[in-house]
Amino acid sequence: MKLLRIIRRAARQVDEIAAALELPGTADRIEKRTDFSNCPRPVLLLHGFFASRRTFDILERRLRRDGYGVFSLRLGGLGGAFNTRGIDDVADLVRAKVERIYARNPGMGPLTIVGHSKGGLVAAYYVKRLGGWRRARAVVTLGTPHHGTPLAYLGLPLGGVSRSVWQMMPGSAFLERLHDGPWPAQVRLASIWSRRDGWAPFPSGVIETHGLPHLVNVEVKGDHRTFVTGKRVYEVLLRELRAGEAEAPVVRGPLTAMRGGRAERPANGARKEPGTDAA
Repeated sequence: MKLLRIIRRAARQVDEIAAALELPGTADRIEKRTDFSNCPRPVLLLHGFFASRRTFDILERRLRRDGYGVFSLRLGGLGGAFNTRGIDDVADLVRAKVERIYARNPGMGPLTIVGHSKGGLVAAYYVKRLGGWRRARAVVTLGTPHHGTPLAYLGLPLGGVSRSVWQMMPGSAFLERLHDGPWPAQVRLASIWSRRDGWAPFPSGVIETHGLPHLVNVEVKGDHRTFVTGKRVYEVLLRELRAGEAEAPVVRGPLTAMRGGRAERPANGARKEPGTDAA
């Protein structure tokens, strides 16, 4: 039995390395399946640091099976796919893309966001700081280092090309800014975390609830990868999604005045909105 566990662990590590070494064009190639014109239960998946949208292959199939309109976004970074940009920059990209989708499909239902690891911080910044509470009714984070991760110190050599490494350090100025002020009462926030998670070690994945019913922590068993592959974790996620649908009030409106992050500027100095491709 011990040998079998070792073999399985080695196989998982090989899979993770193989996924990381995929060419960006193939690692981020996603078939578009969601019809936004008929999408009452949209769920946006945001992947983590140095991951691609392929991270959610299993999770996406399960969510579609249970009736959700699932989509993901190219978050930019290394090769345009691997989410290495600053968290606030990525959140602004999400804001622009979500608004483009809703502008083209005004009949879409209220948004639920599922963020894995760094993707959960992106979701939190978008909802709390960039007006995303107007679109979202619930955010569920999976293994997200809400209070930073010591592993960010190991990534210091990458800090010059990935500002998010600095942002995910415990006590960073970014995290202090993110946590300043209350979470929007219109949006349910659930953090699913594990004591075995090496990327968001306890208690980093535990959010401050202040006794409020729309702020929830749920402990599960498993490592960082289990959050997007484990059947039991999915059952917890599904329960939280349904709770968000049943409990969270819906407030929707245009975001025409909302700005944030660092949108690109063309040569003539005019502000340029990020791209809007989605799957």
